[in-house]
Amino acid sequence: MFALVDAVAFYASAEKVFDPSIRNKPVVVLTNNDGCICAVCPIARKLKIPKFEPYFKLKNFLKKHNVVVRSSNYELYADLSARMMTEINRYSDNQYIYSIDESFLHFEGFNRIVKDWHAYGHEIRRSVWRKTKIPVGVGFGPTATLSKAANHAAKKLPGFDGVAVIDNEASRKHILGMMDVGDVWGVGRRISKKLKIMGIHTALDLANQPAKIMRKQFSVVLERTINELNGTACLSWDEVKQKKKEVYSTRSFGERITDIHSLKSALTAHCSIVSRKLRKQGSLAKRLVIFAHSSPHENNYYKRAFIHEFPVASSDATVFANAVKNVIVSIYKPGVRFYKCGIGAIELEDGMHHQADLFNQSQDKPELMKCLDEINNRFGSHTLKIASEKQTSSWKMRRDLLSPRYTTRWSDIPVIQC
Repeated sequence: MFALVDAVAFYASAEKVFDPSIRNKPVVVLTNNDGCICAVCPIARKLKIPKFEPYFKLKNFLKKHNVVVRSSNYELYADLSARMMTEINRYSDNQYIYSIDESFLHFEGFNRIVKDWHAYGHEIRRSVWRKTKIPVGVGFGPTATLSKAANHAAKKLPGFDGVAVIDNEASRKHILGMMDVGDVWGVGRRISKKLKIMGIHTALDLANQPAKIMRKQFSVVLERTINELNGTACLSWDEVKQKKKEVYSTRSFGERITDIHSLKSALTAHCSIVSRKLRKQGSLAKRLVIFAHSSPHENNYYKRAFIHEFPVASSDATVFANAVKNVIVSIYKPGVRFYKCGIGAIELEDGMHHQADLFNQSQDKPELMKCLDEINNRFGSHTLKIASEKQTSSWKMRRDLLSPRYTTRWSDIPVIQC
């Protein structure tokens, strides 16, 4: 049996943990630079507040309904996530943390111990709430995909109380019959549109399709999804979360920038982020996409993007920074109020099986990067930076509605007077 334990509107729920005064109020959380709404708590959801809508469009509506608005507090979320995962880990010896708010559990040999999975799910929910004050939904199923479907039912479908179990044919058909095919794990928006054109509207419709034929029309991924929906486990932990095929780091600026040094500083910072992600998953990039643009809502919209190709694939932050140095003059234009920039690593190669080039030597310094990562992991991110990252900080993220970092900053630790 597999289980997926997933927090309910994690960012919004995390904002309520240390502030009981807003626990019964509608709360939304904004994305970087307070741009869009990225998390909506269940109370706010009743007001039909859409996710990923620009904040400025809904500002008056939110104020009218006394909705609490918060900037993203990533330091707080990361710490609460770690506490939540630690508590969830108590319930299985095989845990796989899928994302900041989702964790899979695999129960092998637990049938002799756990007689009632529904009750076990509620025990997990109570325990996580008691330790962290984060509400979670728990879904059980014989495969990872079915546990994900059960979790969807536990949180979003009527008739469930935060826990759903797929342990027989009746429960499988009942839940899959109520799920939109677009909500199936592994079915993207583009594929779901195509499936609906073919008359496949629910998860059960998809499960009833011949897997081999669907593989020919789509991919082996959809074939595995169909098999998993029918109770045949096909995914291992490694396949649950595969390496990314492209890695991007982009962000809009807290305030418009107009000088070349600030733009270069921002792009170099993105280089560091992208290269760190590549090293973490053991990949090398053959090409970089480097871009910057003004706001599309302003007059004289300006955008420039370049693709820089390396002679030898790299994951070295200094090599990436040199690529930015080579193209920054071509990207920058005086008078442009730059709104956003970013770096994308594309055409990735596996670092373990990289084919060396006899005529082009790698410029990477793996020992230096290892030292950089170890210091930043130990003493905090951004302890060591590339020098050009520090030319200016005017491009940094705006978080005007930031709540205190209750658990990671001494000055923000709550004070209780009694």
